[in-house]
Amino acid sequence: MSLVTWACDNEAKDPVEKADSINEAKIEKVDSQSTQPTVQADENTASFLVKAANGGMTEVQLGEIAQQKATNQKVKDFGSMMVHDHSAANEKVKALAAQRNVTLPAAVSEESQKDIKDCSAKTGKDFDKAYMTAMVKKHEATIDMFEKAANDSKDSDVKTFINNTLPKVREHLDSAKAIRKNLK
Repeated sequence: MSLVTWACDNEAKDPVEKADSINEAKIEKVDSQSTQPTVQADENTASFLVKAANGGMTEVQLGEIAQQKATNQKVKDFGSMMVHDHSAANEKVKALAAQRNVTLPAAVSEESQKDIKDCSAKTGKDFDKAYMTAMVKKHEATIDMFEKAANDSKDSDVKTFINNTLPKVREHLDSAKAIRKNLK
């Protein structure tokens, strides 16, 4: 009966919360067994991969919207770069998660869905400004998350991914700030 309740409870959760819950159960199960997968993610690493996947999927969706709705060509180009770069990073996150038996969210979090909806509701120059402001905030948050994960994770492959990805995220932040500054 408890398994049915757990499954029903999980279906109602935010996609990121659902993935975190599944991963916690997997980690507890592995901890209680003597045979472990080839690479076992610790809780910090699993949580980072889930958050990175959510952030990456959000960036791709917002980038696709920017390519369609932006009026400023630099904003459209930035959206295109987000789709390209974050799609590539998402593939690396998926591979790391698969190697570690980490479940990633099937969709973006409810918070990200709200951000996407709010941004999509805007048009013209209002969209451009809102999108670029969101990109600055999201990339600042991503840098903080990556730096914390680099310190907390014990997984050398995940640390390598973080260290290889951070320069690109910082480049995105610098570009977003410059574009936002020049929007009138």
